[in-house]
Amino acid sequence: MCGLPLVSHPNLIVGLEQADDAGVYKLTEELAIIQTIDFFTPIVDDPRTFGQIAVANALSDVYAMGGKPLTAMNVVCFPIKTMDISVLREILIGGLEKMREAEVVLVGGHSVEDQELKYGLSVTGIIHPGRVVTKSGARPGDKLILTKPLGTGIINTALKGGLAAKETVDRVVRYMAALNSTASELMQEVGVHACTDITGFGLLGHAGEMAENSAVGMKIYSASVPVFARTVEFATMGLIPGGTHRNKQFRSKTVEFAGGLPDYLEDILFDPQTSGGLLISLGAAQAESLLARLHQAGTAEASVVGEVVDHPKGKIIVK
Repeated sequence: MCGLPLVSHPNLIVGLEQADDAGVYKLTEELAIIQTIDFFTPIVDDPRTFGQIAVANALSDVYAMGGKPLTAMNVVCFPIKTMDISVLREILIGGLEKMREAEVVLVGGHSVEDQELKYGLSVTGIIHPGRVVTKSGARPGDKLILTKPLGTGIINTALKGGLAAKETVDRVVRYMAALNSTASELMQEVGVHACTDITGFGLLGHAGEMAENSAVGMKIYSASVPVFARTVEFATMGLIPGGTHRNKQFRSKTVEFAGGLPDYLEDILFDPQTSGGLLISLGAAQAESLLARLHQAGTAEASVVGEVVDHPKGKIIVK
C-alpha cells in the first residue's frame, strides 16, 4: 500500500501483505477481531437510502471474511456551508436502520467539513482464528458462486443521465441495501474455501485478486453471470462509469475473453459495483448444496458463474 513497509506481529492473521477484504487480529486462541473501513459519495438521491447502502457496503467486508460485525463508527464528510444539516440527519438515520438490522452497535464516529458529501463506517467484527475466510483458499476443481447480479455502476450512470426508470433503480437499490449476512452464514455451514465481496474492481477485478492470492486460474462462464435488467441495454449505449475503464486497463494482461463474445460483456464484468454480492469458492458438492440453500433463503439470483482451475495461474478465462 503506497510503498509502506509491511507490519508483522505474531497475532496478525491478515494484514497488508496481500489484498484482502479486512484485517484480522487474534486476541485469544478462540477469538479474533476483524477490522475494516469504507465510505463513499452518494450514489442515489434519497439520503436515507444512501445511508442504508453505505452501511451495507461497509459491513460486507466482515461478512466476506466469515465474521460477525459487532460495532461500528460513523465516518462523515459534510459540506455544512452548502447543504442543510437535515440531509445528514436522514443519512445517519438510514445507516442506523441498517445497523440495527445487522445487530451492529453504533459506538461513535468522526466528522469533518468537506466540499463533497461522503459517508460510511469503520467496523469491528469477531471470528474464531481458525475459521477466517480469505481470498487465498480457492482450490482447483472449486465452483464459483456469485450471490448478487452485476450492473450497479452502469445503472447508476444511466440514472445520472436520466435514462433509468424508477422500477429499474428501485430494484438495484434493494440489492445494494441488502446485507450479505445470510450468504456468509450459509457458506460457512456447507464449507467454504475462499470468498470476497464484489465492489469497486468489478467481478473480474476481485476474482483476479482471489486467483492471484490462491495461485490458481479461473474460468468465468459469462452466460451464467446474473445481471440486472437493462444493464446490457445501457452498456451498449455507452453508459459506462469511469472506473470500468481503469479496471479493464489494470487487468488487461490477466483476463482473456474467448472469441465471439459481445463487446459490452467486458464492460459489465468489469463494472464497479456498490455493495455487490459475495464471490464464493467451494467444492462442487458443497456448491450444489449452498446454491439450494441460498435460493431457499431468498437469494434468488445466486448462480454458479465459473470454476477454479490449476493453470494458467493468476489468469482468468472468460467463455
